[in-house]
Formats: sequence, structure tokens, C-alpha cells
Amino acid sequence: MKYQTQKVAYAYFLVALALFAIQVMGGLLAGWIYVSPNFLSEILPFNIVRMIHTNALVVWLLLGFFGAAYFLVPEEAERELYSAKLAYLQLAILVIGTLGAVGSYLVGIHGGREFLEQPLWVKFGILIAALIFLFNITMTALAGRKTAITNVLLMGLWLLSLLWVFAIINPENLGLDKMYWWFVVHLWVEATWELVMAAILAFLMLKLTGVDREVVEKWLYIIVATALISGILGTGHHYYWIGTPGYWQWIGSIFSTFEVVPFFLMMSFAFVMVWKGRRNHPNKAALLWSLGSSTVAFFGAGVWGFLHTLHGVNFYTHGTQITAAHGHLAFYGAYVALNLAMFTYAMPILRNRDPYNQVINMGAFWLMTGGMAFMTFTLTFAGTIQTHMQRVLGDDFMSVQDGLSLFYLMRFGSGVAVVTGALVLIYALLVARRHEIIAPGRAQPLAGE
Repeated sequence: MKYQTQKVAYAYFLVALALFAIQVMGGLLAGWIYVSPNFLSEILPFNIVRMIHTNALVVWLLLGFFGAAYFLVPEEAERELYSAKLAYLQLAILVIGTLGAVGSYLVGIHGGREFLEQPLWVKFGILIAALIFLFNITMTALAGRKTAITNVLLMGLWLLSLLWVFAIINPENLGLDKMYWWFVVHLWVEATWELVMAAILAFLMLKLTGVDREVVEKWLYIIVATALISGILGTGHHYYWIGTPGYWQWIGSIFSTFEVVPFFLMMSFAFVMVWKGRRNHPNKAALLWSLGSSTVAFFGAGVWGFLHTLHGVNFYTHGTQITAAHGHLAFYGAYVALNLAMFTYAMPILRNRDPYNQVINMGAFWLMTGGMAFMTFTLTFAGTIQTHMQRVLGDDFMSVQDGLSLFYLMRFGSGVAVVTGALVLIYALLVARRHEIIAPGRAQPLAGE
């Protein structure tokens, strides 16, 4: 660790990992309710479980992004963070807001807009926290060295914070409401978050492979250009059926097709950097998570997104389990695995140790990735059957759901694998091995061993 204020990132990573555990266990509970619909129905209804699952996902990913920024920006800018106190204040506001939102959900108080169910005071708290973050990180970057990685990261974080304003605006007109809603949801995960992903991935490739910065930055700018060109107008694939003009069907279909490109470029970028690299970095687990993130993101966000993005297909498939298949694999690859790659790289440094528990960490990667892949295939088959029975044959919704019970049981099994892998990973990141082995010629024990 080069700068003392980078320690701020560790607090963010710890809170993010706690919410990560809550999120995956909430997902497992939701998966079991699909199998046994009346389970906890009076104490903890499905809609509340789902809110906790999805909100915890969004918040812990954002905490991971914020922590990653607090770790890498001082290193890129070659100076200490502008204010560590502001960073801790921001974290406190986010934690209070998260607890307040969950408490509100448990007593039935929520906004009702999917993913944006937070009470209004929590939304304003998140906005204040975002403004504190932007001030802190921008002042740090402006006072130090300017790099492409910092510029792209700041662009992504500024844009995602500004788009949050549309989460607060809730018009009465349902079509307009949905347009504003997608300004947040789509332009986060398929535009601004992609910039954050590209910047963090570029930083990891720079550190793990030893490739020249100029090469990394050229790839980064190309990825960013394709992500913005495709992602902004690609929002149109959500406008097909909400009352907007028919031309959105063509705009959405055409530009959504191009959304595969930035994810393919990120996957190619990661593997080319490793191939070109001349550094045998000791943190093999971080490299595995980085390559895994870009690869799974290509299939989840790119290929599975393309499967039902054309309006002629989406007319039948929207809102089915095919959407769930795409969403789970895309989020896992593009953002979950990326954050875990950053945690795996940074946490040994923040704890002043050599990379530790790498075999356990990599085992967790394969367990989680295998479970998520099986879940995706299961939901894809379920969604295909659901589309035919419900949208083509016209069978009623509940009869179709009963017919998918075997797939839901298989999905729950894959969820068990994902949760197990997540808990193993958290252990690997936080608990160092007990036995200390002093290598020949070393005055200190190998850290974490």
C-alpha cells in the first residue's frame, strides 16, 4: 500500500462483503419460495424478500465501486486522498440509509418502483453520499496525476450519480415514469457501470500483467466509446411496450445488438493483456476473477442479452424467466465478479500481507461460477417453456408456474452452490491461514500462511 488513505477502501470492502452475504442468502430464500410458495408468506412475503435481495445487490456493488475508487485513485493520482474523514462520513450515511431502507421494507413501507423502492429520505441520503464521494474523489484526481483510468472511472461515477436524480422524480404518467425508471436502471448497468467496470478492469490488468500503460489506455478508450454509443440508444429495448412511439422498436433492436461489442472487447482485452504481459504476478486468484469477470460478462450481458433484445423476440419473452437468466448471469459476470476481483487484489495489500488463501479463493470462484452457469441454463429452459405455454398457447400464469416446478427446484440447488461459494470466498478474503511458514532467506513469515 503506497498511501495511508487507501485504508478507507478496506472499510468499504468489509461492509460490501457483509451485504453480499445478505444478498445471496436473500436470493436463496427467494429461490425456495418459488419451490414452496407459502414458505414464510405471512412473516416475510416474497415481494419483501425480493426487495432485500435486489437492493442489497445494488448497494454492495456500489460500495465496492466506491471502495475501488478510494483504493485506485490515490495510486493513479500519486497523492493521498483529499479527505479520509469525508469518505468515512459517506460510508456512515450509506450504512444508515441501507438499514433504514431494510427496516422500512420489513414493516411494509416502500416506494413500489422495482429496484428503487427506497423511502424518499433514503434516496436523498444516497444522493448526499454520492455528492460527498464525487467531491472527495474529484479533488484528489485534480490535484494529482491525470490518467485514462481515473478519467473513465470519474466519468462513470459522475454519470451514475447524476442519473440517480431520476430515481427521486416519480411522475404520475405511467409511460413517463417507466422512461425515467429506465434512465436509472438501464443507463446504470448498461452504460455508466460499464465505464466503471472498464476502468477497474484496466487497473487490474495494469497491475497484474505489467503491460505498458499506453496499450491499456488505447483499449480502454475503444471500450468506453462502444459502451456509450450502444448503451445510450440501447435503452430503447425497454421502450418497446410502454407506450412510446414505434420507432423505438427499431432503434432499440439495432443499438441493443451493438451492446454485445463492448463486452466482447472487454473479454478480448483481458486475455490479450495476460498474453502480452511479462509479469508473473503472485496473486493468481485476482487474475482468475478478472478473466472470469470479463468472460462471464460477455456471455451473460452480451450473448444472453442479445437472445431476447430484438423486438420481434422480446414481444413474447419480456418478463419471463429468460429475463431472470440474463439478469443473473450478467450481474454476476460484469459487476459481482469484478468487485470480487478487486477485493482479492486489494485486501492482501490493505492488510499488509502477501496474497493468501488463493486455492480456497479460486475454489470459491469455480463453485460460484459453476452454480451461476447452471442457474442460467435452468432459467433459460424454464423461460423458453414459459414463453411457449403462456405467450403462445395462452395458458394461465399459475398453471404455467406449476409446470415449471422442477426447474425451480434445480434453480434452488444451483443457488445453494452459489451461496456456499460466496461464504467460502468471504472466509478466504477475511481469514488468513493459521500456520506460519518461514521461507528460507526471509526474516518475516509468509503473510497469511
